[in-house]
Amino acid sequence: MVLMRAKDVLGREGESVAAAFLEGQGMQVVDRNWRCGEGEIDIVALDGDTLVIAEVKTRRNVAFGHPFEAVGPEKLARLHRLTSSWCRERGVNPSRRRVDVVGVIHDGVGSPHVEHLRDVC
Repeated sequence: MVLMRAKDVLGREGESVAAAFLEGQGMQVVDRNWRCGEGEIDIVALDGDTLVIAEVKTRRNVAFGHPFEAVGPEKLARLHRLTSSWCRERGVNPSRRRVDVVGVIHDGVGSPHVEHLRDVC
């Protein structure tokens, strides 16, 4: 039996909330938690003909900063490299791509608060 750390459980819950949110915005989620040697893509979705790589950051509160603050230039550069790897593995060459960040704040009481930044770079 494998026990997950509380932060890993929170992260998985946040990713599920984010996927449902993106689908509610009309996107089609095509992959989740894709991994390779360089890292992981949380969500791959289609927004019309645009391939969207969504990084999900989940927090219980903003005591240590807003979820968006956890995505800096190095993380964005890695996401672009991961996007290229995902496309090569799947044999796709989308005409348009973008990286979005979805912030989920959920203290376990009530509904999670979701914010979505589109096309962060």
